[in-house]
Amino acid sequence: MTQSQAPAPQDPAAQLGNPLRFLSQVLDHANRKRASDIHLRAKSHPILRVDGILRPVPEFPVLPLTFMEELAQTIMAPSHWDQFQEDYQVDLSIGLKGIGRVRVNVYYQRGSVAMALRVISTQIPTPEELRLPEMVQRLVDMERGLVIVTGATGSGKSTTLASLVNEINNKYAKHILTIEDPIEYLFTERRSIISQREIGVDANSFAGAMRATLREDPDVILLGEMRDYETIEIALTAAETGHLVFSTLHAPAAAETITRMISVFPAEAQPTIRSKIAQNLHAVVAQRLLPRKAGEGRVVACEVMTVTALVRELILDPLKGKEIQDAIKKGKLSDGMMSFDEHLFLLWQQGEISEEVALDHATSPTDLRLKLDGF
Repeated sequence: MTQSQAPAPQDPAAQLGNPLRFLSQVLDHANRKRASDIHLRAKSHPILRVDGILRPVPEFPVLPLTFMEELAQTIMAPSHWDQFQEDYQVDLSIGLKGIGRVRVNVYYQRGSVAMALRVISTQIPTPEELRLPEMVQRLVDMERGLVIVTGATGSGKSTTLASLVNEINNKYAKHILTIEDPIEYLFTERRSIISQREIGVDANSFAGAMRATLREDPDVILLGEMRDYETIEIALTAAETGHLVFSTLHAPAAAETITRMISVFPAEAQPTIRSKIAQNLHAVVAQRLLPRKAGEGRVVACEVMTVTALVRELILDPLKGKEIQDAIKKGKLSDGMMSFDEHLFLLWQQGEISEEVALDHATSPTDLRLKLDGF
C-alpha cells in the first residue's frame, strides 16, 4: 500500500463512541467506587473524588478536546449552551437511565471544556442514616423560622437539607416549595405536596422566585442558596410571616454565618437586618464531612447554634458578635447547642472517627486532647 493509499488515522474522540454512553460508564464506575465527585477534563483521564481524595481512573482513556466539546453540547439544552457561550460556565442537572440525577458544572479552563459532576442519589437518606444530631433532627417539627445549613462546598449541605425536608414530607401534610439551581433531589410526595422550581427553567432568579413564594401558599420553603442581600432579606421576611425556611450559606462555622449575612448589606441597612436576623433566625447547622475510622465513607460532624435569648442579644449588639462562639461552646444540649469539638468527642466515643481525625478538625485541639484523655 502506497503512502497515498494509507487509511487516515481515526479521530481519538470517535474511539470513545457515543458521549452519553461513555458518560454513563464513567458515572457507573464512580457509583461503584462511592465517589462524591467526578472531574472530566481534556487531555486527562477521568478523575474521581473518593472519601475526599482525588484519584485518576486510568481504566478510561485520556479525553480529547473535541470529545469534551461534543459531550458538553450533548448534555445541554439550547438555553444552557447559549448561557455557556456567554458566561463561559453553566450549572445544570441531567437524568441518566440506570444512574439517576447528576448535577453538572461545565466550564472552560485553559481554553478547553471541563466538567465537575456529582451523582445525586435517588434515595434520600433519613436523618438517622446521616447520623445527624438529635437537635438537628428536631428542626423538622418547627412551625416557622429560618434554618441555615452552612459549610464548605462538598460538605453535604444539600443532602442534609433534602433529608430534613423529606422528613417533613413523611410526617406532615404541608405544602413544601423548593427553589434550586439546579434541582438536585427529586422528592416523592407522601403526606405533603411538593413544588420544585428550578432557576432558568421555572424561574429567572432566586430573588424573583422567593418574592413569588409568598403568593403560592407554602408552609415550608427550601431555598437552595442565599446568594445576595435581596434573597437573604426575602428569606427573613418569609420566616417572619409564619413560614419555615431552610437554606444554605458558605461559612466555616455557625457564629461566622451571622457576620457573613450582615456584611452583605450596606452599612445603613445593617441595624435593621440585625434585628430581623435576631427575631427570625432559629438555628444554624455548620457541618463537615470526616473520614470514618473504618476507612470507608465519611461521617458528618456538626456545630449547632440555636438562637436562644442570649444569642439573640449578642446578634443585636455589633460589639458582641465574637461572643456567639463562646455561647455555643457553653450552651447546653437541651437548648439545642452543640460545638464542633463536642460532636467530634461523641463521634470518637462511638468509634466513628479516629483520635487523629478528631484532633485535626477540632476548634481547640488542646481542650479536646484533655477531654479525650479523660480530664
